[in-house]
Amino acid sequence: MVRQKIQIKKIDNLTARQVTFSKRRRGLFKKAQELSTLCDADIALIVFSATGKLFDYSSSSMKQLVQRHKQQADKSNRVGKQIQTRSNHSHATVCKELSDLTLELKQLMGEDLQGLGLNELTRVERMVEAGLARVGKTKNDKLLNEISKLKMRESDLIEENSRLKLQHQVENIQCTGHHAMEQGCSTESTTTISHGFAHCPEEDRNLSDTSLKLSLL
Repeated sequence: MVRQKIQIKKIDNLTARQVTFSKRRRGLFKKAQELSTLCDADIALIVFSATGKLFDYSSSSMKQLVQRHKQQADKSNRVGKQIQTRSNHSHATVCKELSDLTLELKQLMGEDLQGLGLNELTRVERMVEAGLARVGKTKNDKLLNEISKLKMRESDLIEENSRLKLQHQVENIQCTGHHAMEQGCSTESTTTISHGFAHCPEEDRNLSDTSLKLSLL
């Protein structure tokens, strides 16, 4: 028979709950003992029943294991506090840097200058001039780059225009030669036809003479 799964929730029946607690506690301690033996692990279990009764198991000295747990917890707490302190310090540092950079940006834009002295105003002025110089250099580089691209495009267009002109000239020459050949052929055909008509009467006379001789015979 297939064992029916038990829904994990509080058992309402007191007797059934006590029986289940006793069975599962023994099973839990047995599994802990097997784990300690198989894997050479230090295990300590502390269980309080619903009535407050204490049950415990330890693979070695319970006191030593509890002390190790306490030391490990204290160490984890110290590490956590150190991490939190570093995090807070880093956060404060980042906030200060962000505030300084925001103020410097405003000053570069000409804002919040009232509280600055002569030396600080001179420093801001130099920073603005250096920034403008970099902006101008970047702008000039981009303009030169655009001019270079336009010159290359112009050269390509000139070359393409020359090629199209040459192609058009070749097509015109071919068309003129073809037209001249057609005119020559037309003149030759007209001469041949005219020459044939000139011989037509001679052929008629020859045919008449032949017919007359045949009649006499």
